[in-house]
Amino acid sequence: MKYLVLALAGSAALATPAFAQATQPAPAAAAAPATAGAGVTAGAAVFDATGNSVGTIESVSGANAVLSTGTVKASIPVASFAKGAKGLVVGITKADLEAQVAAATKPTNIAAGMAVSGPQGNPVGKIDSVNGDMITVATANTKVQLPKTAFAQGPNGLVIGMTAEQLDAAAKAATPAAAPQTGGAGK
Repeated sequence: MKYLVLALAGSAALATPAFAQATQPAPAAAAAPATAGAGVTAGAAVFDATGNSVGTIESVSGANAVLSTGTVKASIPVASFAKGAKGLVVGITKADLEAQVAAATKPTNIAAGMAVSGPQGNPVGKIDSVNGDMITVATANTKVQLPKTAFAQGPNGLVIGMTAEQLDAAAKAATPAAAPQTGGAGK
């Protein structure tokens, strides 16, 4: 899955009434007004402003929540969520979120010599060559061709979904074993 940190300013507009209420003095006997980010917990369903499902909160850490659409994951400020009739509401549709993550994580420039990292940020190798839509990655032990679609733009450069060890093992498993030679040709 692809990750992206988004600051969804548009979704803050959904919470504007809550902010406005929170700044006015409340009568002594009145309940506290709802606040943006209230109820943002792992497993909570998230909807867009029209009531369509966007996804589910996968985790919450500090001021950010990871929203999973099932296809992509995005880290979004907790303050970007508001309470709605069906559950949490965010100011972006599922399709728009997925498109923004895809656009933001798609590498625009892949060139020989660029470093490649694994999903945890550990070094995998370097780009050896680019041939159309196929990219050759050189690890310490092997060279492997991967399609451009296997790469994402991470915070520190190119990222693939495998560690160096996993890539080496996959390359070894994909290499056909040499056929045993028998006595010679024509016999």
